Amino acid sequence: MAVPEISEQEFEREVLRSELPVLIDFTATWCGPCKTVAPEVEAIARELEGKAKVVKVDIDRSKRIAATLRIQAVPTFMVFHKGRPVAADQGVLRRNQLRELIEPFLPRAEGAIRAAELAQLIQEGQVVPVDTREGGAYGRAHIPGAVHIPLEEIEGRLAELHMLAGAPVLYCRAGDRSKDIAAKLAEEGVPVAFLEGGFLAWEAEALPIQRPD
Repeated sequence: MAVPEISEQEFEREVLRSELPVLIDFTATWCGPCKTVAPEVEAIARELEGKAKVVKVDIDRSKRIAATLRIQAVPTFMVFHKGRPVAADQGVLRRNQLRELIEPFLPRAEGAIRAAELAQLIQEGQVVPVDTREGGAYGRAHIPGAVHIPLEEIEGRLAELHMLAGAPVLYCRAGDRSKDIAAKLAEEGVPVAFLEGGFLAWEAEALPIQRPD
Protein backbone atom coordinates (compact mmCIF):
# COMPACT_ATOMS: atom_id res chain seq x y z
CA MET A 1 0.00 0.00 0.00
CA ALA A 2 1.63 3.25 -1.16
CA VAL A 3 1.62 5.89 1.57
CA PRO A 4 0.60 9.25 0.09
CA GLU A 5 2.92 12.25 0.37
CA ILE A 6 1.11 15.46 1.23
CA SER A 7 2.21 19.02 0.46
CA GLU A 8 2.17 22.10 2.67
CA GLN A 9 -1.02 23.21 0.91
CA GLU A 10 -2.73 19.91 1.77
CA PHE A 11 -1.55 19.77 5.39
CA GLU A 12 -4.48 21.65 6.89
CA ARG A 13 -7.10 19.56 5.07
CA GLU A 14 -5.40 16.16 5.39
CA VAL A 15 -3.99 16.51 8.91
CA LEU A 16 -5.38 19.40 10.94
CA ARG A 17 -9.01 18.85 9.88
CA SER A 18 -8.88 15.05 9.78
CA GLU A 19 -11.57 13.30 11.80
CA LEU A 20 -9.27 10.28 12.13
CA PRO A 21 -5.91 10.32 13.94
CA VAL A 22 -3.00 10.88 11.52
CA LEU A 23 0.43 9.26 11.62
CA ILE A 24 2.94 11.41 9.72
CA ASP A 25 6.21 9.99 8.41
CA PHE A 26 8.63 12.92 8.00
CA THR A 27 11.06 11.81 5.36
CA ALA A 28 13.54 12.95 2.66
CA THR A 29 14.67 11.49 -0.65
CA TRP A 30 18.33 11.40 0.47
CA CYS A 31 17.55 9.58 3.74
CA GLY A 32 18.71 5.93 3.82
CA PRO A 33 16.94 4.99 7.09
CA CYS A 34 13.71 6.41 5.60
CA LYS A 35 13.92 3.83 2.81
CA THR A 36 14.63 1.10 5.39
CA VAL A 37 11.53 1.97 7.43
CA ALA A 38 9.23 2.40 4.39
CA PRO A 39 7.92 -1.23 4.36
CA GLU A 40 7.00 -0.92 8.07
CA VAL A 41 5.13 2.33 7.36
CA GLU A 42 3.26 0.70 4.47
CA ALA A 43 2.39 -2.28 6.69
CA ILE A 44 0.95 -0.10 9.46
CA ALA A 45 -0.98 1.92 6.85
CA ARG A 46 -2.65 -1.33 5.68
CA GLU A 47 -3.34 -2.40 9.26
CA LEU A 48 -4.91 0.94 10.23
CA GLU A 49 -6.99 1.45 7.09
CA GLY A 50 -10.33 2.95 8.09
CA LYS A 51 -9.11 3.68 11.65
CA ALA A 52 -6.34 6.22 10.99
CA LYS A 53 -4.53 8.06 8.20
CA VAL A 54 -0.88 7.45 7.41
CA VAL A 55 0.87 10.10 5.29
CA LYS A 56 4.38 11.24 4.38
CA VAL A 57 5.80 14.75 4.50
CA ASP A 58 9.07 15.47 2.66
CA ILE A 59 11.00 17.92 4.86
CA ASP A 60 12.74 19.48 1.83
CA ARG A 61 9.50 20.12 -0.05
CA SER A 62 7.62 21.20 3.10
CA LYS A 63 10.27 23.24 4.91
CA ARG A 64 7.78 25.50 6.68
CA ILE A 65 5.97 22.56 8.29
CA ALA A 66 9.26 20.88 9.24
CA ALA A 67 10.48 24.10 10.85
CA THR A 68 7.20 24.78 12.66
CA LEU A 69 7.14 21.26 14.12
CA ARG A 70 10.88 21.38 14.91
CA ILE A 71 11.74 18.25 12.93
CA GLN A 72 15.45 17.80 13.67
CA ALA A 73 16.10 14.45 11.96
CA VAL A 74 14.48 11.95 9.63
CA PRO A 75 12.73 9.63 9.83
CA THR A 76 10.57 11.28 12.48
CA PHE A 77 7.05 10.07 13.20
CA MET A 78 4.36 12.30 14.65
CA VAL A 79 0.74 11.58 15.54
CA PHE A 80 -1.88 14.30 15.12
CA HIS A 81 -5.25 13.90 16.83
CA LYS A 82 -8.06 16.45 16.67
CA GLY A 83 -5.79 18.93 14.93
CA ARG A 84 -2.82 18.87 17.29
CA PRO A 85 0.39 16.86 17.72
CA VAL A 86 -0.01 14.31 20.54
CA ALA A 87 2.93 11.88 20.16
CA ALA A 88 6.25 11.63 18.35
CA ASP A 89 9.30 9.41 17.96
CA GLN A 90 12.22 9.15 15.57
CA GLY A 91 14.45 6.53 14.01
CA VAL A 92 13.87 3.24 12.21
CA LEU A 93 10.76 2.05 14.05
CA ARG A 94 9.12 -1.34 13.61
CA ARG A 95 5.45 -1.75 12.82
CA ASN A 96 4.57 -2.62 16.44
CA GLN A 97 6.38 0.54 17.64
CA LEU A 98 4.45 2.66 15.15
CA ARG A 99 1.23 1.05 16.34
CA GLU A 100 2.09 1.78 19.99
CA LEU A 101 2.62 5.42 19.03
CA ILE A 102 -0.86 5.84 17.53
CA GLU A 103 -2.78 3.20 19.53
CA PRO A 104 -4.04 5.50 22.32
CA PHE A 105 -5.76 7.75 19.77
CA LEU A 106 -7.49 5.11 17.62
CA PRO A 107 -11.29 4.93 17.67
CA ARG A 108 -12.42 2.19 20.03
CA ALA A 109 -15.31 -0.23 19.87
CA GLU A 110 -18.17 0.32 22.29
CA GLY A 111 -17.39 -1.42 25.59
CA ALA A 112 -13.69 -1.98 24.82
CA ILE A 113 -11.38 -1.98 27.85
CA ARG A 114 -7.59 -2.16 27.57
CA ALA A 115 -5.58 -4.59 29.69
CA ALA A 116 -4.04 -1.93 31.96
CA GLU A 117 -7.47 -0.36 32.50
CA LEU A 118 -8.96 -3.76 33.38
CA ALA A 119 -6.18 -4.43 35.89
CA GLN A 120 -6.94 -1.12 37.61
CA LEU A 121 -10.71 -1.79 37.67
CA ILE A 122 -10.15 -5.29 39.12
CA GLN A 123 -7.91 -3.81 41.82
CA GLU A 124 -10.65 -1.31 42.69
CA GLY A 125 -13.22 -4.12 42.86
CA GLN A 126 -15.41 -2.56 40.18
CA VAL A 127 -15.38 -5.42 37.66
CA VAL A 128 -15.16 -9.20 37.41
CA PRO A 129 -13.32 -10.70 34.42
CA VAL A 130 -15.26 -13.46 32.66
CA ASP A 131 -13.12 -16.03 30.84
CA THR A 132 -15.07 -17.29 27.81
CA ARG A 133 -12.42 -19.73 26.55
CA GLU A 134 -12.81 -23.50 26.73
CA GLY A 135 -12.32 -25.07 30.15
CA GLY A 136 -8.85 -26.44 29.52
CA ALA A 137 -7.43 -23.02 28.63
CA TYR A 138 -9.08 -21.45 31.68
CA GLY A 139 -7.68 -24.23 33.89
CA ARG A 140 -4.12 -23.71 32.64
CA ALA A 141 -4.00 -19.94 33.14
CA HIS A 142 -6.45 -17.08 33.57
CA ILE A 143 -6.77 -13.51 34.78
CA PRO A 144 -6.80 -13.49 38.62
CA GLY A 145 -10.35 -13.51 39.98
CA ALA A 146 -11.88 -14.51 36.64
CA VAL A 147 -15.00 -16.66 36.54
CA HIS A 148 -15.44 -19.17 33.73
CA ILE A 149 -18.46 -19.03 31.44
CA PRO A 150 -17.81 -20.55 27.98
CA LEU A 151 -18.64 -18.27 25.08
CA GLU A 152 -21.47 -20.43 23.76
CA GLU A 153 -23.17 -20.30 27.20
CA ILE A 154 -23.01 -16.52 27.73
CA GLU A 155 -26.40 -15.69 26.22
CA GLY A 156 -28.13 -18.35 28.30
CA ARG A 157 -26.49 -17.22 31.54
CA LEU A 158 -27.02 -13.45 31.42
CA ALA A 159 -28.74 -13.36 34.82
CA GLU A 160 -25.70 -15.08 36.37
CA LEU A 161 -23.43 -12.67 34.54
CA HIS A 162 -25.13 -9.64 36.08
CA MET A 163 -25.21 -11.12 39.59
CA LEU A 164 -21.43 -11.07 39.83
CA ALA A 165 -19.75 -8.93 42.50
CA GLY A 166 -18.75 -6.35 39.85
CA ALA A 167 -19.54 -5.41 36.26
CA PRO A 168 -18.64 -8.31 33.94
CA VAL A 169 -15.81 -7.91 31.43
CA LEU A 170 -15.65 -10.69 28.85
CA TYR A 171 -12.40 -11.96 27.43
CA CYS A 172 -11.33 -14.69 25.03
CA ARG A 173 -7.89 -15.61 23.66
CA ALA A 174 -7.36 -12.74 21.19
CA GLY A 175 -10.34 -10.47 21.87
CA ASP A 176 -12.20 -11.00 18.59
CA ARG A 177 -14.84 -13.50 19.78
CA SER A 178 -15.64 -11.66 23.03
CA LYS A 179 -15.86 -8.41 21.03
CA ASP A 180 -18.41 -10.04 18.70
CA ILE A 181 -20.59 -11.38 21.53
CA ALA A 182 -20.41 -8.01 23.33
CA ALA A 183 -21.57 -6.26 20.13
CA LYS A 184 -24.42 -8.77 19.76
CA LEU A 185 -25.53 -8.30 23.37
CA ALA A 186 -25.37 -4.50 22.98
CA GLU A 187 -27.72 -4.75 19.99
CA GLU A 188 -30.12 -6.69 22.21
CA GLY A 189 -29.99 -3.96 24.86
CA VAL A 190 -27.60 -5.78 27.23
CA PRO A 191 -24.28 -3.89 27.00
CA VAL A 192 -21.29 -5.84 28.36
CA ALA A 193 -17.64 -4.73 28.33
CA PHE A 194 -14.86 -6.82 26.80
CA LEU A 195 -11.05 -6.93 27.02
CA GLU A 196 -9.47 -5.46 23.90
CA GLY A 197 -6.92 -7.94 22.53
CA GLY A 198 -8.10 -10.66 24.93
CA PHE A 199 -5.87 -12.81 27.15
CA LEU A 200 -2.96 -12.30 24.72
CA ALA A 201 -3.07 -8.54 25.37
CA TRP A 202 -3.13 -9.19 29.13
CA GLU A 203 -0.04 -11.44 28.80
CA ALA A 204 1.71 -8.91 26.54
CA GLU A 205 1.41 -6.30 29.30
CA ALA A 206 3.08 -8.79 31.72
CA LEU A 207 0.10 -8.50 34.09
CA PRO A 208 -0.48 -11.13 36.81
CA ILE A 209 -1.76 -14.54 35.69
CA GLN A 210 -3.40 -17.16 37.92
CA ARG A 211 -2.21 -20.71 37.33
CA PRO A 212 -3.05 -23.96 39.15
CA ASP A 213 -0.70 -24.75 42.03
